[in-house]
Amino acid sequence: MIPSPLPQIEWRDPWLALLLIFHVAVTMTALMTRNHANFQILLFLVLLLLVYFSESINEVAASNWRVFSRQQYFDSKGLFISIVFSVPILMNCMIMVASWLYQSSQLMTSLKRAQLRQQAKNRQEGDTTQKLKSKAE
Repeated sequence: MIPSPLPQIEWRDPWLALLLIFHVAVTMTALMTRNHANFQILLFLVLLLLVYFSESINEVAASNWRVFSRQQYFDSKGLFISIVFSVPILMNCMIMVASWLYQSSQLMTSLKRAQLRQQAKNRQEGDTTQKLKSKAE
């Protein structure tokens, strides 16, 4: 069994509290802006860029950990940064994608209903026109 680094973390470190606040703020922003597609796309891309550069962030944090932390958490394999930084960001990205899929399905459903209503209306108008032509003859 692989030992987890989470129990050894000093959660009272101010930077960890700020990181937690960051994740909560990003989650709230993602949820509150779900009807603003352009902003969500921008947020999604920024979050993916943060995950992409997490290896570089880990290297910088590993060499400067004394400036902001009480312990050295940043290992060469990036396990810590993956758990406390990348995974929550990717969860937010998954929430956004799920929201987009739900909105797309709702839009397709309403579009199909409107299409069926229009077809029924056209058929009804066609039947009425046929009856009027038959009576005129």
